Amino acid sequence: METATNTRDINKKREGYLEWPEYFMATAFLAAKRSKDPCSQVGACIVNEHNVIVGTGYNGMPKGCHDEEFPWSKESKNELENKYLYVCHAELNAILNKNSANVRNCSLYVGLFPCNECAKVIIQSGIKEVIYMSDKHSKKISTIASKRMLDAARVTYWQLIPKNRRIVIDFDEINWNEQNQLPASPAPVQVSKMMENLTIAGTTAKPLQFDEIVDN
Repeated sequence: METATNTRDINKKREGYLEWPEYFMATAFLAAKRSKDPCSQVGACIVNEHNVIVGTGYNGMPKGCHDEEFPWSKESKNELENKYLYVCHAELNAILNKNSANVRNCSLYVGLFPCNECAKVIIQSGIKEVIYMSDKHSKKISTIASKRMLDAARVTYWQLIPKNRRIVIDFDEINWNEQNQLPASPAPVQVSKMMENLTIAGTTAKPLQFDEIVDN
């Protein structure tokens, strides 16, 4: 990835920009940052045939089911105290959060290969393609069943191998060349003071790590 420097050539097209697949997968990973799940944070991004994002989602509790009141455990002997009975997966939320009439013929980008329950929703919604990062649960019955259904419904799926393993979101990068929209002033000292008042304290940017999904 290109780093923002003052030596950037502003007279030609910038190099190092994100290609569409990495952009959409990065959007899915960014959505995952909203998840409260202590074990797996998964995000999903739905894109139509014109490369327009029409839905995003992440794994979490249903609306009205408070994060502090419902369980996040997955090892409790009491089945009612395990998260699996309550959590909505990223794919389901992305489909429900759609901002279009439907998601027919759309592509879905997701960090983790969809489970069998999500595969049902994907098929029924008309999504034609699934792009995933990790297939770490490939040996599970739920994943095998998922692929069986997707194959039968002719929903294609493939694993994205990104050129950039890490994508940094730096909120200070927008000021890389220190350009501003302030009007010219005959008083340099006053302009200097104005610029001091406009200075925003920088923070350390945390990169989006595509390999994060396979750590748990």
